[in-house]
Amino acid sequence: MSHEVDKNKNYTVTYDNGIKGFPSFYSYFADWMIGMNNYFYTFKGGNLYRHNTNTIRNQYYGVNYSSVMQSVFNDIPLENKLFKTINLEGDDSWGTILISDQQDDGFILAPWYAKKEGAYFAFVRNDGTTPAQLSEYALRSLNGIGTSANIVVTGTTTTVSFPVTMPIGNIISVGTTLNNDGDMLYFGNPNPTLLGRVIQVNQDFPAGINEIVVDNTIGAPAPTTTEYMLYIKNSVVESHGILGHYGVFTLTNNNTEKVELFSVESEVMKSFP
Repeated sequence: MSHEVDKNKNYTVTYDNGIKGFPSFYSYFADWMIGMNNYFYTFKGGNLYRHNTNTIRNQYYGVNYSSVMQSVFNDIPLENKLFKTINLEGDDSWGTILISDQQDDGFILAPWYAKKEGAYFAFVRNDGTTPAQLSEYALRSLNGIGTSANIVVTGTTTTVSFPVTMPIGNIISVGTTLNNDGDMLYFGNPNPTLLGRVIQVNQDFPAGINEIVVDNTIGAPAPTTTEYMLYIKNSVVESHGILGHYGVFTLTNNNTEKVELFSVESEVMKSFP
């Protein structure tokens, strides 16, 4: 999923006769605007509104809006960096999108922030696509298993068996469809196809059992012959931050009360190819 900022959003642009220019823009739409006696007034639908006087923040003409701000981390722009965390110096957490010149899948949901020493801290997550695109392979954790011995489809599950001499490994993560977690099993080489989400790993070597069970409701039909198998780690769980020369962050807050934000920081490390 791409977290591109909406550049096609419409705004109200205001013109100032005193400076002969357009000093401000607004995300809401009024029929008329005027500043008078240190107050800002607008007309909408034949009604007169005085702004900045009600207790509910970000409400215009009965509609609640979000507070949105955008800025950039661009220190040492010639160096490739890994943006790992976001730290908000303020009194509330904000939903966060972080993109760079190389990745556009960094994000943090507002509830994921933890309050530490008066600030809100969280690790940057990556939201890869399912199935994974070829362009993502270099940035995600892929692990090959080997060629399967047998493939059996039973309703919404597919069981892939391997020779007992072929270790599946112990870093494969088992998930559930309900929690939308767990690793994804793919088949084929060099262009892997999604088979499903890993929900069981059964191993009993003396009994000749060495198999992976997947939920096949999100994958392609199982192959009719044995295939090379690999799995890709969950992109959110295995997140590492985003890579790039700079990082553009967009913060969104839906609070209807007063919110203060003093600074936005990121833990950054130099990337060594």
